[in-house]
Amino acid sequence: MNGTGPKTLPGTRPTGRADLPLHQGRVPRWLALRMSRLGAVMGEAIIHHYGRDELLRRLASPFWFQAFGAVMGMDWHSSGITTSVLAALKSGLAPLERELGVHVCGGRGKHGRNTPAELINIGERVGLDGAALASTSRLIAKVDSAAVQDGFDLYLHGFIVADDGKWVVVQQGMNAGVRQARRYHWLSEGLASFVEAPHTAIEGPSQGHIINLTDRRAAPSRQAQLDLLDRLGPDGIAHKFSALAAQDTAHCPSGQLGLHLVMPAHHAIRPSDVIARRLRAALAAAANQAPKDFQDLLLTPGVGARTVRALALVAEVVHGAPFRFSDPARFAFAHGGKDGHPFPVPLDVYDETIRVLKSALRKAKLGSDEELAALRRLDAQARRLESRASRPSVPELIAEERESAPAFGGRSVFARSQRGPGD
Repeated sequence: MNGTGPKTLPGTRPTGRADLPLHQGRVPRWLALRMSRLGAVMGEAIIHHYGRDELLRRLASPFWFQAFGAVMGMDWHSSGITTSVLAALKSGLAPLERELGVHVCGGRGKHGRNTPAELINIGERVGLDGAALASTSRLIAKVDSAAVQDGFDLYLHGFIVADDGKWVVVQQGMNAGVRQARRYHWLSEGLASFVEAPHTAIEGPSQGHIINLTDRRAAPSRQAQLDLLDRLGPDGIAHKFSALAAQDTAHCPSGQLGLHLVMPAHHAIRPSDVIARRLRAALAAAANQAPKDFQDLLLTPGVGARTVRALALVAEVVHGAPFRFSDPARFAFAHGGKDGHPFPVPLDVYDETIRVLKSALRKAKLGSDEELAALRRLDAQARRLESRASRPSVPELIAEERESAPAFGGRSVFARSQRGPGD
């Protein structure tokens, strides 16, 4: 490939946005290691079933991305999901890059700024135009920091690229004044322009009117700026700024920038945060399907039945239709959350979930898809049971999980570990 400018691929589009409460703190090592393992095996399962393009599409969805982080035990609603999910995928998929053909670049702060260099290096290894990808990375960061002036300063930039050159970008900005973060999603598939309606999603709460020069209605404003630059030059523009401002403030409510996920500030998961019938259906599917489909998978006494519950929600993240992720809080009921909401992370269940998924994938690579097919049937069974499952309620389930947490190695950032360093 030749050329140094940013290139668009056939069918690329930006996908949407998400608004999140701004949280501080770090992901503890005991959770970060597990998130890396679970994120990698789930990503591998999606590629096995649906291909690399589908993994990129899902990462470009703000609702699926949030559900993905919640099922991995992160805070179900916070800004930290973005950082931790990208870090988990980067470390978890790195050993599988050659096999899967997917590369995760960037991250928070200096890691994000190093993205162009990483892309150039990847291009040299796999035969892509790394310089063009690096230019694309810089341009996308510029669009979300300059063309979309919404009060959020970018501090995280993640770029996931496949061996065929298709990519997804997830980046995040913060507004310290209102303690909120906003996540921006881009997808190369369907992207026709970097400066006109490019996002697949931007995730974050409405801040009223913003300057959004990527809105289609702002095309006259963009052209006016180019005309002024050509006619007046930089010095002339400085004197004509007030006249330009009247033309380039193409205001629109921030919620009109594509798919828009807004997560609440409260920490506890409330019944209103969850579509209860879907959650109850997953639990019922686990109870009904486990004896037939999972008797050979779950070998740890006292853990198996609870692990099937987690697997039912994991299976939906792998197989679920896009519309089913409108309540990402629901997926925190798989492995809890590091802050104890909706309940402490049950480490025994988490480890068993990873073991089952790894076993299923290993056998699938050898030609036996029975275990992976069982997970798909679990998801299908949950959908069939939605109209019939009636218990438990969300508060009842939370109470049950908190009561049983010690039996499953429940742990949060507020609880001391008895398992030893690094666990």
